[in-house]
Amino acid sequence: MTTLSSPAAVNGVPLQAPHEALSADELRQRACTELLRQAAVRAHLLAADDPAPVEGATSAAAAAAIEALLDRELQLPEPTDEACRRHHAAHAGRYAVGERVQARHVLFAVTPGVDVGALRQRAEACLLDLRCQDGGDRFAAVAAQISNCPSGAAGGDLGWLTADDCAPEFARELFGHAEVGVLSRLVHSRFGLHVVEVMAREPGQLPAFEAVRSAVAQSLRQQAFATALRQVLQRLAGAADLRGVDLEAAATPLAQ
Repeated sequence: MTTLSSPAAVNGVPLQAPHEALSADELRQRACTELLRQAAVRAHLLAADDPAPVEGATSAAAAAAIEALLDRELQLPEPTDEACRRHHAAHAGRYAVGERVQARHVLFAVTPGVDVGALRQRAEACLLDLRCQDGGDRFAAVAAQISNCPSGAAGGDLGWLTADDCAPEFARELFGHAEVGVLSRLVHSRFGLHVVEVMAREPGQLPAFEAVRSAVAQSLRQQAFATALRQVLQRLAGAADLRGVDLEAAATPLAQ
């Protein structure tokens, strides 16, 4: 949580109101947006008197100007057929149709004002503990005791899931993989940090490349966009006066 003695700001523009207590991820997201808003002003795509964001909300003009700035700055090549085929061959499982996963989890929820560093330490300790268990059903007991999800009452059981049942960032960690058991990593989602155990998998059907080429191409476009955006933000951050926010820790800028 950021304190009033060290307000987070980008080039003197505050990122939060005095009453707000934001997580590190929320501050990073606001900082990225503010870097782009100020860049749009310098590029004469946005009026110099555009108001600073209020509680993270930019003006409609700023949102349009940022889009125009990114359209100009991010010159992204269209994925080639060869690149699409290579990606599909390496990640065919991501495009399975009808894949299902039976899973359970322990959720460490990220809420306003929470100490994210301490929360992560608790989650990592829980992950290590559950990975070291051999026999018994400690996972269910731990979920019932400490999970911040209503599923804790059922030992963390989420039942059988498809990708459409999950938040996209959660689904990416569960589907298209072969792992069964307690995953070796924390799963990050908009809800917080998850310790996840995959109980069983049904692989579904793997469509031919031609049937999923458009989806593969879109995935590559998204990867290219994220990489190019990260480079732009790194350049802007390097020339900016940043206070109270660490953009180096951002895995994916402007992640939703």
